[in-house]
Amino acid sequence: MELRDLGFDQWFRDRREELNRPDCTVARVTAVNRDSYLVRNESSEVLAELAGNFLFSAESILDYPCVGDWAFVQYHNSDTFAIIQGLFPRKSFLRRKTPGRNIEYQTIAANMDVALIVQSCDFDFNLRRLERYLVMINEGKIQPMLLLTKSDLVSPESIRQRISEVRQSNIHCMVTALSNITGSGLDQVRQVLEPGKTYCLLGSSGVGKTTLLNHLVGRDLFQTNTVRAKDGKGRHTTARRQLTVLDQGAMLIDTPGMRELGNISVSTAIDETFTDIQELSRSCRFTDCTHTTEIGCSVLMAIENGELSEERYRSYLKLLKESEYLQLSYIEKRRKDRKFGRFIKSAMKQYKKR
Repeated sequence: MELRDLGFDQWFRDRREELNRPDCTVARVTAVNRDSYLVRNESSEVLAELAGNFLFSAESILDYPCVGDWAFVQYHNSDTFAIIQGLFPRKSFLRRKTPGRNIEYQTIAANMDVALIVQSCDFDFNLRRLERYLVMINEGKIQPMLLLTKSDLVSPESIRQRISEVRQSNIHCMVTALSNITGSGLDQVRQVLEPGKTYCLLGSSGVGKTTLLNHLVGRDLFQTNTVRAKDGKGRHTTARRQLTVLDQGAMLIDTPGMRELGNISVSTAIDETFTDIQELSRSCRFTDCTHTTEIGCSVLMAIENGELSEERYRSYLKLLKESEYLQLSYIEKRRKDRKFGRFIKSAMKQYKKR
C-alpha cells in the first residue's frame, strides 16, 4: 500500500512540499480515543499521542487531530508508537456545535470526498434534518449523497414518494434506497465507492449505518444493536469515529448517531443549500430584503403562489437565525477565553517574580 491509496493525493503532496518537515513522516489519523490516536501509514497502524509543543500551541479544539486528518509524525520504539508533531491543512471537514449549552465547535472528521447521509424510509425520514446535514456538508466542501435504508419495511410507492419529497425540496444529490436485510441497493452503493476516496456515514442512531458498514466490509466487524419497534429509535452502537479501509480500496468513516445538529456561522453554506430561495431573492424589491415582512419580497410571493413550501421557508429562516445567534455567542465566548488567558499569564508572571 502507498500513501495515495489512503487518500494522499496531489493536493496533499503540494502541502507537504510547502510545509517542509523533513524531520517527520506522514500518516493518516484513523481513530480518536480520549487521550490517544491511531495513525496509519503505508505499512502499519499504531498508537499515537500529541507532542508537547502541539498541545502548547493549539489555540482551540479545532486545532486538534480528528479522524481523516493527515499528520506529521515521528515514530519510536521500532515504529510501534508515534508522536504527532503537526497537521496538514484540511481539504474538507465536517463540524457542528457541541451538543448541549456550550457554544463550541466539534470537529467530526476531515478530508472526506463524499458524505453519505443515512435516513431510514420509515420513522427517521425527515426533510428538515436532511437540510441541516446538507448545510454542514456544504460548509465543509464535501459532495453529499442520500441513502434511504430499511426499504424492505415500506412499499415501492412509499420509496418513490420519499424521493419525490426530496426533489421537491430542491435537493439534487444522488439518492439510493437500500435494505440491510434483503441486500437490495447494496450493489449500487458498492459501485459508488471509488478506491482512494474517503466517505463518511452520517445519520441518527438506529438507521443502519454500522450494519451497512459491516456489509461493505464483508463481515460483522462492528457491533450493532436492534431498534425500538414503537418509534424506530436505537442506541448509540458506534462509540467513536474511525476510518476503515475496504478491501476494494475505498475508505469509510463511521460516526456515532447525532441527535443535535447545531451549526455556527454557516450563512454561506445555508445559501448553497437553499439555492431556490437565493434565486428568488434576486428579484426582491430591496437588496437587503429579510424575506419576512417587506413589500415586493419575491420569496414571500413564491410562498403565496405555491412555488415555495412554507415548511422549507421556515426551515431556512430558522437555520439562518440560529447560525447568526451561535456565531455571536461563539465570538463572545472566545473574547472571554482570551481575556481569561491573559489574566492567567499575568498571574504566572507575578508569581515567578516573587
